[in-house]
Amino acid sequence: MSTPVLLGLGMIAVGVAGRYITRNMNAGSMQKLFSISGLSGSKYYRGGFEQNMSRREAALILGVSQQSSKNKIRDAHKKIMILNHPDKGGSPYLAAKINQAKDILESNKS
Repeated sequence: MSTPVLLGLGMIAVGVAGRYITRNMNAGSMQKLFSISGLSGSKYYRGGFEQNMSRREAALILGVSQQSSKNKIRDAHKKIMILNHPDKGGSPYLAAKINQAKDILESNKS
């Protein structure tokens, strides 16, 4: 008998708190709330490509470290190219950048 009453009171409390928060927060503070690291998709690199690709940028594109082994670089390249291949609807420009990243990271490996 008391469970439905407590459940109802809990739902009322959540509703009142939510209404209070939304009415007392302005748009700027709501944007700050959603720009927190985990909520805004910030695990992705923001920005365009550099004029001349560096080893750092190549590693960011493939999602590996700059000192990764040749096998790890090839596996990452293959995985990304399967997702972004121009024959499968991907961008030819991105495919060229992915290939360039692989070439740069493999250039010093033997």
